[in-house]
Amino acid sequence: MQTPDSMRIAIGIFGRTNSGKSSLLNAIADQNFSIVSDKKGTTTDPVRKAMELPGTGAVLFTDTAGFCDDGELGVLREEKTLQVLDKSDVVLAVFSCEETNFDWVKKISCKGKKLICVLTKTDCADSKEIEDAKKRIFSVTQTEPVLFSAVTKKGLSELVKKIGEATHHGHEEEFALTHGLCKKNDTVLLVMPQDIQAPKGRLILPQVRVMRELLDKKCIVVSCTGDTLEQTLSSLCKAPQLIITDSQLFSKVHELCPKESKLTSFSILMAAEKGNIDDFVKGAAALDNLCSESRILIAEACTHVPQKEDIGREKIPALLRKKCPSVKIDFVRGTDFPSSLENSDGSARYSLIIHCGACMFNREYVLQRQTAAKKAKIPMTNYGIAIAKLTGILSDVFVN
Repeated sequence: MQTPDSMRIAIGIFGRTNSGKSSLLNAIADQNFSIVSDKKGTTTDPVRKAMELPGTGAVLFTDTAGFCDDGELGVLREEKTLQVLDKSDVVLAVFSCEETNFDWVKKISCKGKKLICVLTKTDCADSKEIEDAKKRIFSVTQTEPVLFSAVTKKGLSELVKKIGEATHHGHEEEFALTHGLCKKNDTVLLVMPQDIQAPKGRLILPQVRVMRELLDKKCIVVSCTGDTLEQTLSSLCKAPQLIITDSQLFSKVHELCPKESKLTSFSILMAAEKGNIDDFVKGAAALDNLCSESRILIAEACTHVPQKEDIGREKIPALLRKKCPSVKIDFVRGTDFPSSLENSDGSARYSLIIHCGACMFNREYVLQRQTAAKKAKIPMTNYGIAIAKLTGILSDVFVN
């Protein structure tokens, strides 16, 4: 249960209001987690439940408010529902037997997600009603629904099995943080500043994950802060095969990095795991064309109070303004990403988007943001790649 949400398989539950979504989640979790009521709009904000699912592993279910809500807050609830859709690896589309209006299905099918259809409340319908509902669902989704009853739990094992089949891809090694950069018995040096930005008494998630992965690989892991880097390197009998640094120390570490050592950053490793790294690298080329008309969006996944020398709020903007003093910069955090990246005339709102490492997001959500940027013809890059580009060392940095 300590698995971060960003490392869980995200499963969104979607459907019309009162289609049985909350009852479905309660049945899967085997507890009364979501409020169930005959009254429309009972589920307002998305309800999340982290759990371990047999055959799948660590998952995060999200029960949404539902489509076709004609209440006062219906539009806002639907916006929240669509945000969950962007983050979902797998979509559970929930239907009731009496349902005949499937307009809402178009809103989820256009995203190209892995779809599992569930026909609920089957204990309240006769065989003819069930068969008719199955045909209607198949005609719209081209998918046979799982027949499910939250009362009798009939269909639960089949649903769990289908979720496992939809999420099993066998590419875990492909998205390992240090894939291709080091191997057993390699010495890897981690440069981790413990400054005002570092959480008191803890390491940040990318550092913890990288360290654990390296230990599992049987690498020799050495760590230091930026101010002890030179002494650390001189204490080693030979140059480390790989140096991974906090992006804000790129210039200093690059200056001291032995020729034999590969160099990268935690942010770049996260970018390669969470999104399309090739597109992030290509996006950095836009930094060569900054001018007084350029407007840049800096997007951060974490929600925290910015402090002095914040990398996203201060350090990257300072590098940008050093290159082009009049550049315009906007900031967003968490899920507050623009719903539209285009102006009213169809032109791109931004010259470039610079995204953090997104350690708090899952891969599907970052890919959705990259897709939105590409659709709006806006280049998108990552904190670490942008810093390497702005400091002139990108060609010397290893990108997965």
